[in-house]
Amino acid sequence: MGPVPSCQGAAVSGIGSATLLSCAAMEYIYLDHAAATPASPRVLDAMAPYESELFYNPSSPYAPAVIVRQAYEQARADLAHAIGGKPAEVVITAGATESINLAFGSVTAHVVSTAIEHESVLACARQHPHTLVGVDARGRVDPAEIARAIRPDTQLVSVGVANNEIGTIQPLRAISTAVRAERLRRLQTGSTTPLYLHCDASQGAGQIDINTSSLGVDLLTCNAGKVYGPKQVGLLWASPEVVLRPTIVGGGQERGLRSGTENVAGAVGFACALQEAVEGRKDEARRLTALRDNLQGQLTAAFPEAVVSGHKKHRLPGHLHISFPGVDAERLVFKLEDVGVLVGTGAACAANRDTRSHVLEAIGLPPEVADASLRLSLGRLSTEENIERAASLIVEAVRSEYARMGRSAGAAARAAAGANAAADACKRGTRPDDKNAGMTR
Repeated sequence: MGPVPSCQGAAVSGIGSATLLSCAAMEYIYLDHAAATPASPRVLDAMAPYESELFYNPSSPYAPAVIVRQAYEQARADLAHAIGGKPAEVVITAGATESINLAFGSVTAHVVSTAIEHESVLACARQHPHTLVGVDARGRVDPAEIARAIRPDTQLVSVGVANNEIGTIQPLRAISTAVRAERLRRLQTGSTTPLYLHCDASQGAGQIDINTSSLGVDLLTCNAGKVYGPKQVGLLWASPEVVLRPTIVGGGQERGLRSGTENVAGAVGFACALQEAVEGRKDEARRLTALRDNLQGQLTAAFPEAVVSGHKKHRLPGHLHISFPGVDAERLVFKLEDVGVLVGTGAACAANRDTRSHVLEAIGLPPEVADASLRLSLGRLSTEENIERAASLIVEAVRSEYARMGRSAGAAARAAAGANAAADACKRGTRPDDKNAGMTR
C-alpha cells in the first residue's frame, strides 16, 4: 500500500475548506501504526451491511434482528478462535481501556504490574494496593522479579505482551510459570486467594503470537484499532476460573458485564481484522522486520550518536524507537510533518519531569536523550519506497536541527555516551534513583 492521504471526502464541520484542501493535497508517509491503523478494505466491506440494511437491534425478537444477532455471535466465535479461546469466554468491549478495567475489576486486593505498562493499566493498578516491578535498560522485566513481588494477598499480575513505546516483547510464558507456581503453593497450603495473570496484547496482535494457551494467561485484552479494524472496539478473554464483575450496568448485554446495545458492525469488523492479522502475521512480521532494520541502519549510519531503545532480539517487528541526543523531538515531529512524514514521539518533550515518558524514565534514559526520541512504527502502509524516502527526510530534518542549534557531533556523541553509561548501570542493577522499580502502594 502507498502513502496515506491525510484527509479526504466531504467537508467536516468546524474545519475550514482551505485546511481540508491542504490536507487532501498532501500524501503522508505514515510511521505511527502503533497509535492507529486504517481499517482494511475487507473490514470495511464486512461492516457495511450492519450500518445500513442490517441495522436491527440484535436483542429484538423478529427475524431480521435474529439474523443480526447470529452475525454478532459468529463474530464472537471468530474472535475467540483467533486467540485460541472459546466464544463463551469472550466479552466484546468498547476498546482496550474498557477491557483492562473489566479485568482489574475482577479482583479486590493487591496487584502486580510493571513500571512501563500503558497508562490504562497503570491507572487501574492505582485503584488497588499495587507493586510496579522495574525493567532493565532494554525494557524487559525479569520473571523472577515478578515472582518476588507477589504477596500472599496478590490477586492479579498484569504484564503487556509488548511495550507500546519501545516495542520490547515480554517473557509472558516464564511469567505465567511463576504465577502458576504461586497458585500451586496456595492450593497446597489451603489458601483460597485467587491469582490471575492478565495480558494487554493490544500492541502485539498481528505481529507476534497472542494465543492464550501459548502465553499461559488467564485474561487477555485486544484492541481492534491496532489491527486494521474499527476504533472503539476491543475484547476481554477470560478463562472460566475468573469471576468477572460488571463495569457498566443497564440492559444486561454481554452476560450483564457491560450493558448497552451491541456494536454489531464493530464486532464483525474486529473479527475480520483479527482473522486477517493472524493469517498474515508471519509474512508481515518478516516484511516489517526487514523494513525496520533498513530504516534503523540508515539512521544510525547517518548519526552514530543516535540511541536505539528496546530489546535487540525481543522487539516488535515494526517498532523503532530512536533518540537523537539534544534534539527537541517535538520540533522534529512538526518539521517532519511539514515534509510529509508522520511520526510519534516517545516522550512528552517538555522540561517538566512529570510529563516525560514514564517508559523512558523506567529504562534509565537521561532527559536529554528521552526528550529527543521518536517512535517510528511501521505497518501495512510501509513500503520499500516510502521507507527509503522517510529515511532521507528524517536524516535531513535531524541535520537541520543540529545545524540550527549550532551543536557539534561531538557534543551529541557525549550525550549519547551518558545515555549508554546509564543503560550499563541499569543492566547491572545499580540505578539507585529509579523510582519505578519495586514501587509499592
